[in-house]
Amino acid sequence: MFQMHLQKQNLKTLHTNKNIPVTMSARSEKIKSFNQNRVPEILQLKYEAMRENAFRFYRGTCGLFYERLSKVKHIPASPTGWICGDLHLENFGSYRGNNKLVYFDLNDFDEAIKAPVLWEVIRLVTSILIAFQTLEIESDQAMHMAGLFIKTYAATLFGGKAMDLDPRTSKGIVRDFLTRAEKSKYGDLLKKRTLEKGGKILLDLEDERHFKLDKALKSELKEHITSWLLNNNDSPYNYKVKDVVYRIAGTGSLGQKRYLFLLKSTNRKDSYLLIDMKEAYPSSLANVVKEQQPQWTSEAERIVRVQKRMQHVSSSLLSTSEFKGAHYVMQELQPVKDTIKFKLIREDYRHIYQVIDDMAMLTASSQLRSSGMDGTATKDELKAFADRNDWQDSLLKICTEQAALVCADYGAFLQDYRNGDYETPNQE
Repeated sequence: MFQMHLQKQNLKTLHTNKNIPVTMSARSEKIKSFNQNRVPEILQLKYEAMRENAFRFYRGTCGLFYERLSKVKHIPASPTGWICGDLHLENFGSYRGNNKLVYFDLNDFDEAIKAPVLWEVIRLVTSILIAFQTLEIESDQAMHMAGLFIKTYAATLFGGKAMDLDPRTSKGIVRDFLTRAEKSKYGDLLKKRTLEKGGKILLDLEDERHFKLDKALKSELKEHITSWLLNNNDSPYNYKVKDVVYRIAGTGSLGQKRYLFLLKSTNRKDSYLLIDMKEAYPSSLANVVKEQQPQWTSEAERIVRVQKRMQHVSSSLLSTSEFKGAHYVMQELQPVKDTIKFKLIREDYRHIYQVIDDMAMLTASSQLRSSGMDGTATKDELKAFADRNDWQDSLLKICTEQAALVCADYGAFLQDYRNGDYETPNQE
């Protein structure tokens, strides 16, 4: 795996921003500008991950995509609503809500913002076209699924009722997926993430997703999480911190400061929790949207507040914290959290149809659920928009154009990478 060459590196520079002057193409300048405040060592992992294929590149360049989309003049006008901002096929998945039930829903809100609702649809439909090409699924089928998403999205908006998916209300492959997720055991997750050392359970530094922290930073983080446990109403009761590592996950967020805490119950023997603490960055759309945004107290508040508005039920232990002047999103790392693996169903048309149909329904439902908040369109306005027939065909054409441009960007990125545009000086 691409992470392994940094496995034993001690991340002493986690809270130091460094500018890296490199002569590069205009495209690479933009990409590096979007990522300039990230941890340099981990940022290299992001660039390496983006080389994998065009879809992985797409996931890692949300800002580049929206900067170009904001200049497209023939996008149909659409109402203002809350959008997660970075909606693609990998940003739907299973999770356990704060009511202890398992759901399938949108699950990444780092880029969440108030914007034209069709921007969300364009981002997702473009991801279908790129992902299916990467999976070598026939282009006719990709176009059919893109059209299905738009049709179901519009029908759900017009219905005016937000819906949700859990093991009881879902069907087909999504029901099977959630049923398996529901049976996942916390002990299995702990076995993957921890080891026993000297009679103690600790986070496993042999795990390629875990990195050792500088001793002083580790101590500060333990002190911080101890305070969070005592003072935050959304934190778990009767737990104390046992260990912490730097954690890597995803693609777009690689390079943001992110930590994984192991907590142990103070009143239940051998009971543990894993808590993810992820730095909140401004939305990549912030500089291109024209809509007036609320005055959030922090970027973490924006992410959590919009997530709670758009999801049917919020993730377990979802909250915020502040550490060394930076704001973070806190939530439980869960054994049930997973995404649909399209690679495994690429030859089953019925399964793909069901998943895309469900994703479209959930996208529209998230916008209906959060409608009328902080100046966004009401349900009646969204219904009226969905009833129009002047935007669906043109939207598919726009998505096809954007997918082609992203693939061209990916090819150029590979060339720039080979030319050394993404190399960084050695860190002292």
